[in-house]
Amino acid sequence: MGLFLVLIVFLPIAHYLIYVHTANGGLTFSNSLRIPELLTFKDKGGQKVFELKAQYGYSEFLKVGKTETMGYNGNFLGPTIRVDKGDEVVINVANQLDEMTTVHWHGMHVPPDMDGTPHQMIPAGGTWQARFPILNEASTMWYHPHPHGKTAQQVYRGLAGLFIIDDENSKSLELPSQYGIDDIPLVIQERLFDKDGSQRYELNRGAYYGDTILVNGTHNPHVTVPARNVRFRLLNGSNARAYHFGFNDDRPFYQIATDGGLLESPHLTKRLRLSPGERAEIVVNLSDGKETLLKSFPEDEVILLAEAVFADGIGNGHFEILKIIPEPTNAEPTDLPHTLNKIERWRPEDAVQTRRMVLGGSIREGRPPPGPGPRIPINGKLMDMGRVDEVVRLGDIEIWEIVNRGGQAHPFHIHDVQFLILDRDGTPTDPSESGWKDTVLVETNETVRFITQFNTYANPDIPYMYHCHILEHEDGGMMGQFLVIDPEAE
Repeated sequence: MGLFLVLIVFLPIAHYLIYVHTANGGLTFSNSLRIPELLTFKDKGGQKVFELKAQYGYSEFLKVGKTETMGYNGNFLGPTIRVDKGDEVVINVANQLDEMTTVHWHGMHVPPDMDGTPHQMIPAGGTWQARFPILNEASTMWYHPHPHGKTAQQVYRGLAGLFIIDDENSKSLELPSQYGIDDIPLVIQERLFDKDGSQRYELNRGAYYGDTILVNGTHNPHVTVPARNVRFRLLNGSNARAYHFGFNDDRPFYQIATDGGLLESPHLTKRLRLSPGERAEIVVNLSDGKETLLKSFPEDEVILLAEAVFADGIGNGHFEILKIIPEPTNAEPTDLPHTLNKIERWRPEDAVQTRRMVLGGSIREGRPPPGPGPRIPINGKLMDMGRVDEVVRLGDIEIWEIVNRGGQAHPFHIHDVQFLILDRDGTPTDPSESGWKDTVLVETNETVRFITQFNTYANPDIPYMYHCHILEHEDGGMMGQFLVIDPEAE
C-alpha cells in the first residue's frame, strides 16, 4: 500500500516536471537570432584561401553583464565557411590565445596531418595552415578545437563554427538555399550563467549540462522567415546533452539530411533526436503564416520518468529553443523533390572484418589524462597519444560494432570517414539515420553496427581519432587512435 501511495504522488509530479514544465520557461523571445556571417576567401591560383583566428573576447548573453568568451574572428563562435565539392581549400589559422589549441574539421574527409587532432597542436601565438581538397558531398559540417584534455572547455567558451559544402546535385534541387533568409543555420548549445551574466563551467553528472539555451550565441531568440518552406541546419554543439527536436504545435517537418549529406528522399516526422556533434537538415512548411516554437522534448517513454527527474541525464531536458515568425511572401510554396540523393551502399558481405568497440567497463590500459571528465575506456583502454589502437588498410570496407557497457548513452564519432548504420541490436536503422553519418548515439546496453570504407588517404605515422563526443568524456580519455596504411606503399 505504501508503494502504491508513493506512485500515486510521484507519477503526476514526474509527468509535470518532464512533459509539461520547461527547464527554461518564461522566455519572451525578444532577441533577433544572430546569423553567423559567411567567411570570405581570396582566390590564389585556383585555391580558396580563408583566414581564421582563434581569439579572446567578451560577450553579453543575458543583458546583465559581459562574460569572457572565445571565438573565431570574433567574440563568440565563428563564421560559416562555405565551399563547393572539388574546391582546393587553404585555411590559415592563427592562435591568439595564451594556450594551445587545434582546429578539427568535424566530419570531413581530409589527410590525417590536416585533421586538426591533438597531433596538430597550434602553440599560443602560433599559426597552422590546413590544405585539402573538398571531397565530401553537399553537407553541413562544423569545425571546433580538439586539444586533448582541453576540448570541452574551449568549445564551451565559444570555439565552434559551421562548414557548409555544396555540390552539383544540391544546387540542382529545388530546396531553400538563401543563406540567412530561408536557409537558416542553428548552432544549439546550453550554458550555465551566474547572476552577473558570466559563464560558469562546472561538471554535473560527469559532464557539462546547462539550463540556458543559446542559438548561434543568441539567448531568448526569434527569427523572421518567409511564409513558405524554410530549411534549418541543426547542429547539436552542446558538450553533453542530446535534444529531441520538434515544434510546440506538433507540426510535421521533413528531414532532408544527416551528418554527411542529403538523404535519398525526404523523411516526414515530428521528432528528431540529435546527440552532441550530430547534424541534420530539416524543411518546415510555414505557408500557414502561424508562429511556432522549436523545442526540445523529453524522451517519450514512461520508464524514463524517474531517470529524468533524479538524473537529468543526456537527452532528458525539456527546453524552448527558438521562436519562428513567418512573414507574408508572394512566392508560392514548392513541393520538395521526391529524390534528393543517390547513396551507393556497401554490402555487409564485402566487409573484410568487423571491429568491436566496447564503451565503458574496467580500465586495463592507459593513465588518466589531465582533463576534468570521468575516466571511461574504450576496449578497456584510456587514450594514449603514443599508442596506436587500430590499423586499417587503405581501401578496406569494414563493419564497426559499437557496444555500450557504460551507465549512460554515448555518441560515438569517427574521424576521416562517413559511415552507414546497419542496425541497432539487430533491428534495421530508422529512416532518420539512413544517410551518411560520422556520429551515432549508442544507448546503454545497446549495440550499433555501421559499415564504412577507408579510402584516399594513408599515413603510417599520423593517426585519426575515434571517441565519445560528450566532450568531457573525450577529454577524460574515452578516445582511441587508428592508422590508415597502404600495404603496397609500406
